Amino acid sequence: MITVIKQNPQGAEMLRYQGEVTEQSPTRIVIQAAWSNPPKDLGYTRFEAGDSFTEYYYSDRWFNIFDILGSDGKRKGWYCNIAQPATIFDDRIEQIDLFLDVWVNPQGKPLLLDEDEFAAATTLSEEQRMGARAGLQALLQLVASHSEAFSSL
Repeated sequence: MITVIKQNPQGAEMLRYQGEVTEQSPTRIVIQAAWSNPPKDLGYTRFEAGDSFTEYYYSDRWFNIFDILGSDGKRKGWYCNIAQPATIFDDRIEQIDLFLDVWVNPQGKPLLLDEDEFAAATTLSEEQRMGARAGLQALLQLVASHSEAFSSL
């Protein structure tokens, strides 16, 4: 098991949970986690007990990707966080969230989320803003080309 620690742009902990490592390379770690919180309706999807998350974290990319299956085994979609490159330790993954998110539905259509929050954030450094923009473009390119975590599109 490994612990995931989501942090705000200043490095303060926002969320902590555990998952099981299923794959690891020098710049990427993939974990399996289950939704264990109360149901959460986001409007475009709903996270519920029994949902399975395959989570991809990168130490050299400005995003992470959650491939989400419902309890029935059907893909709900991909939830992607624009974030600083992950810091991967033996026992934990730390990632600084940069507000922007992308939802990709099962047909591959991306929906950009939280643009207003990103634009209004006064706590982001210029490096974080530039990294977030580059990460967003790299992520959208993976979606468009049906590459890596999106190869099943």
